Amino acid sequence: MPRPRPPFLHKERTRHGVTTWYVRRGHGPRIRLTADYDSEEFWAQYRAALEGAAMPTAAAKKGTLRWAMDRYRAGSAWGALSAATRRSRENIILQILKTAGDEPLAKITQRTILNGRERRQKTPHSANNFLKAMRHFFGWALDEAHLVSSNPTTGVKLLKGANENVGFHTWTEDEVRRFETRWPLGTRERLALDILLFTGLRRGDAVKLGPAHVDDGVLTIRTEKTGGVIVLPILAPLAASIAASKVGEETFLVTERGRPFVKESFGNWFRKVCEKAKVPGSAHGLRKAGATRAAENGASERELMAIFGWSTGKMAVHYTKAASQKRLAREAAHLMLAKPRKTKNARTGASSTGVSPKNEMMSGD
Repeated sequence: MPRPRPPFLHKERTRHGVTTWYVRRGHGPRIRLTADYDSEEFWAQYRAALEGAAMPTAAAKKGTLRWAMDRYRAGSAWGALSAATRRSRENIILQILKTAGDEPLAKITQRTILNGRERRQKTPHSANNFLKAMRHFFGWALDEAHLVSSNPTTGVKLLKGANENVGFHTWTEDEVRRFETRWPLGTRERLALDILLFTGLRRGDAVKLGPAHVDDGVLTIRTEKTGGVIVLPILAPLAASIAASKVGEETFLVTERGRPFVKESFGNWFRKVCEKAKVPGSAHGLRKAGATRAAENGASERELMAIFGWSTGKMAVHYTKAASQKRLAREAAHLMLAKPRKTKNARTGASSTGVSPKNEMMSGD
């Protein structure tokens, strides 16, 4: 009797008669297994695909960057990163290995890292993601694996730039209204905006949110990035949007075919509907808009941490500080006006207040 096929493992025959194997969870991405079926390497690839880990490669030459990174991605330092961070850094690592995988690890210096950062300087956010990935890798190589005698990323600073200081554009209230006008209540596009804005979820969590996460008007979901649990009430605008929209059985947001979105395809789709609404926003920019709203309405750092699932107060401080500065400036702006000058009436001797001619421009009168 044939043994049962492991979960999520699928077999397919191409039009040329070649048998291929791939792993796919539900409607998620297909991950092709390239090793010979039932070999040790095949099952290693299968396990890696299930875990979202790096796909095992052919043995690299000892002492090379590829060899070290294979060990790094097979260890606990890599496993401790969130699944979303691993996916992001895996893409960075694969690009690095294409051009420098066979370089001896010992020959990678601070100048090598600086050159890598500078090649990406036109996009500071990408340059900094590269640097962060290399910092983590060489931190492991120095402190845990003892493969290097020094960390070449030490002293290499993150770049400053428009898309690094500001990051994703934070939606303005006018942009939110413009989007709502273009996509009224009941549309799939409006539901996407309402979920992102009134839950503060990242897009990877927003596309997974569904009826199973809601009980008695409260949503509970474990976040993809940090693994933390967020518990929030379903606010009235979101409840109305869900009730007015066509939703899926598993997830509230579904494609035109009624299937759950994949995070990446959702991001691309949402960017296009933003363009149709003539707003420059993105999914993550709505998360920032929600945090800005909450902070300006008086949310504390602890409250922001609870809403947005931040494990430290670093991000919360950014929003509360900005809200505080805005409020203080609004309340204190009148202090820039000149003080009225007291004068005496020569005939009556009575005192009155006024503004001297040279201060007239300062007074705002």
